[in-house]
Amino acid sequence: MSDRIPSDHPSVRTVRATCTETATGVKLEVPADDRDAFPTDEVVRIVLEGEELFAQIERALTGDELSVPGVYETPDDARDPSGATDRLPAWVDDHDVSPGGSVLIDIVEPEFLYGCRAPGETVFYAAREPPSDSLSEIAKDLEGE
Repeated sequence: MSDRIPSDHPSVRTVRATCTETATGVKLEVPADDRDAFPTDEVVRIVLEGEELFAQIERALTGDELSVPGVYETPDDARDPSGATDRLPAWVDDHDVSPGGSVLIDIVEPEFLYGCRAPGETVFYAAREPPSDSLSEIAKDLEGE
């Protein structure tokens, strides 16, 4: 059984994001002050309700903010969400987060594993190391074929 890390563990950095409505659902906006905690235009793992899913962190069209425009079941769906189900709106509804409300994003393993939770909530994450660079490069090569 893998170790579990609580969201209030000293090794977990937490960023307060804002939930905003979009034409197709919701997105999480990350303030410019916290952009160093996220890889830009990369797919990362995001835990919602204990389930590991995927999201692409995007740069705002103007300004220095970043956003999480959706959370999906596979890395490919996160890269190209057309036709895929975005799991973020249902999570936002289940946690009564209103537009303009806060969502806490926990940085469990920088540039690899993040988690979302409502303010005041404590969650637990499975602790694990990201794949080595060589393994992730092989996976990217295989996905491209």
